[in-house]
Amino acid sequence: MSLLAATLQAFFTDRLVRQRHASPRTVTAYRDTFRLLLAFVQAETGKAPSAVEWQDLDVPLVTAFLDHLETDRHNGPRTRNARLAALRSLFRYASLRHPEHAALIQRVLAIPQKRFEKKTVSWLTPVEVEALLDAPDATRWEGRRDRALLLLAIQTGLRLSEIIGLSCGDVSLDAGAHVRCEGKGRKERCVPLTKATVAVLRAWLRERQGGTDEPLFPTRTGRRLSPDAIEHRVATHSAVAARRAPSLVGKRLTPHVLRHTSAMQLLQAGVDSAVIALWLGHADSRSTQAYLHADLTLKERALARTTPVSVRPTRYRPSDPILAFLEGL
Repeated sequence: MSLLAATLQAFFTDRLVRQRHASPRTVTAYRDTFRLLLAFVQAETGKAPSAVEWQDLDVPLVTAFLDHLETDRHNGPRTRNARLAALRSLFRYASLRHPEHAALIQRVLAIPQKRFEKKTVSWLTPVEVEALLDAPDATRWEGRRDRALLLLAIQTGLRLSEIIGLSCGDVSLDAGAHVRCEGKGRKERCVPLTKATVAVLRAWLRERQGGTDEPLFPTRTGRRLSPDAIEHRVATHSAVAARRAPSLVGKRLTPHVLRHTSAMQLLQAGVDSAVIALWLGHADSRSTQAYLHADLTLKERALARTTPVSVRPTRYRPSDPILAFLEGL
């Protein structure tokens, strides 16, 4: 086994698990990064993963791997940057164990993250929300499960990983109804539930009949739904809902859009952005500013409070024939 393979194993067992006590989701994300990297190196060099050495992971190869993620796997810049962050973490750990490769490690650590355009967040209107909640087939077990899942996601704004991690015991439907989840950074938080959500979840739990530690939204075999499964269910119901709400046609609906919808509902109801940040589990309240930028109605209300400036319209007239010619091109 190569020095790289031994360091990689120690990085997971010693650095991530023992020293940093990383969450299972972080370990899984890092694991997937290095599985993809080693598979790419094997395809490029013909070396087995356990035989790859540090000198094989030079800047041209790492850069080619990052380009492969975008061109061949069709990953976006955010995913590319997340994979690069995992690589940087390994190389920083290796810099203490392999000073003989210090120059190579520093060159890889110097690879910059890719900048990208930050698009305005997308969310659902009340009509689209109603159409989406009516899309699941209520005559089928999966349909009733999906309707409860969609309603909970829209009302609470939980992340996809948080929804997957919910167990039946995490839901309290008595006085002060709420759902308890573990978010990023292993931070626990409680999100209150509305009467409509309580009614749907109570009916679902009665049908579900699951134990306290069993998943709230399971598969037919009792396992937790995977991220791909939930994304597929959301896309399927979105296509059905588009027949009733034509504005959904062409709109890419993902589980994260449901989270955005919850935030926008709170914002439009006049809830302070700091409270929304706590509701969504944001580590920094500045993350909530994206919703302020997206809501045009807030800007229109601000504009209505201002005094318009009285300006008479004017028109530019070239002072020279050649300028007039250039202006007309």
